[in-house]
Amino acid sequence: MQAWGTMVVTLTVLMVATVDTKIYERCNLAMKLEDAGLNGFLGYSVGDWLCVAHYESGFDTSFVNHNPDGSSEYGIFQLNSAWWCDNGVTPTQNLCHIECQDLLNRHILDDIMCAKQVVSSRKGMNAWDSWTQHCYGHDLSEWLKGCNMHAKPNTKRMTS
Repeated sequence: MQAWGTMVVTLTVLMVATVDTKIYERCNLAMKLEDAGLNGFLGYSVGDWLCVAHYESGFDTSFVNHNPDGSSEYGIFQLNSAWWCDNGVTPTQNLCHIECQDLLNRHILDDIMCAKQVVSSRKGMNAWDSWTQHCYGHDLSEWLKGCNMHAKPNTKRMTS
């Protein structure tokens, strides 16, 4: 009987954890990013941020990627546990002063605040390999097409 109770508690915890996650629709995420002040932040457009989020997580707030070095990347922007958040397992700088688990829910303001800190670092958007490979130098207006927004892709951006 005790095993049954343990299983019910475990399933309940898992259901609560998945209920609070979200895979964003592109235009909805674009509006959230614009509202949070990312359009034009340090010269990067909402298109840059959408491109990164797409290639990093597929707009999935619950996405976790485990790296060969033992660190993991969390959330919609895949913030690394060695530098930006604390997963309680691997050594970390925890430069965003946040628990990695807090990056895995539908409430992405903490993800955005940490991503702003990442892009404010010396590397800028180059901190994300996906931005360098898939976004930098590309026409990012496609990311905003059909979104009925005022945000326009910036052509002027700071690079390292």
